[in-house]
Amino acid sequence: MDINSIFEIRTSSQFNNMALEIFNFQYANNPIYQKFCSYLGKSRSNVTAVEEIPYLPIQFFKSKRVITTNQKPQLVFESSGTTGQLVSKHYVIKPEIYEESYLNTFAHFYGNIKDYCILALLPSYMEREGSSLIYMVKDLIERSENPKSGFYLDNKVELRKALQSLDKSGHKTLLIGVSYALLDVAENHSMNLKNTIIMETGGMKGRRIELVRDELHRILKNSFGLEAIHSEYGMTELLSQAYSKANGIFKCTPWMSVSIRETDDPMSTETYGKIGGINIIDLANIYSCSFIATQDLGKVYKDGSFEVLGRFDHSDVRGCNLMVL
Repeated sequence: MDINSIFEIRTSSQFNNMALEIFNFQYANNPIYQKFCSYLGKSRSNVTAVEEIPYLPIQFFKSKRVITTNQKPQLVFESSGTTGQLVSKHYVIKPEIYEESYLNTFAHFYGNIKDYCILALLPSYMEREGSSLIYMVKDLIERSENPKSGFYLDNKVELRKALQSLDKSGHKTLLIGVSYALLDVAENHSMNLKNTIIMETGGMKGRRIELVRDELHRILKNSFGLEAIHSEYGMTELLSQAYSKANGIFKCTPWMSVSIRETDDPMSTETYGKIGGINIIDLANIYSCSFIATQDLGKVYKDGSFEVLGRFDHSDVRGCNLMVL
């Protein structure tokens, strides 16, 4: 299979053909996914359309080794979790595919990385090993080749000075940060930025009371003097990301898609504009599983854009409760 062809997808028919090809490959070479499909009565012989492909519940990454082929993983990404809590593990066979995915995604939405200065405010992620977000942002910082690009932890005053200086110079600047850390800056250092993108990655990580997206963005817009706040949607178990440039409306690249399932029927699909569980196809995730049923609630619109509205806890997944945890 030609991996590069994944990032050359431009049409829905190309996406569908590649999705079916990857389903067949993962069914044949991923024991966990094959067993899950078998519980549901699905196989390569009776899955002939993208709509028939089963989505693996994301909980499996906490208890199973979800990996396609017998190659040795080069990286293991882990989700955050409290002490004693099971964390998701994503075994990455080829890190270069992840790099190709996020670099192409960034270029798709924002252009050449070298046009930007990248500032990162991700303290909770920096405090642990195995963060896929840190891996991506560190690489973006290096590829920007800007001497002012870098990570900031508790030095909020220095961050404010850097933002103001870069913005005044007219240089494109991207500050990507976890929500609670951006709020810390917003509450103490009001600014009036014109050439800066503020991008939140979500999550209070237990540091603050959770806010609805609209309230979070209102506070950040007022403090930074911006008309819109951008958002990044990604997760440990995937190799692709979606981005929102305003109002929490996310868009995907041509090799990623989002659909909605009914909350009480994991194998069903929900219509446009209806709230349900988010299912993701990430064709870049070829050596793990490209078809994931997340624990996020959201809704999808006819143009393929989507919103994330919260999270819910799964009950037993029909037909495969013996496999989960």
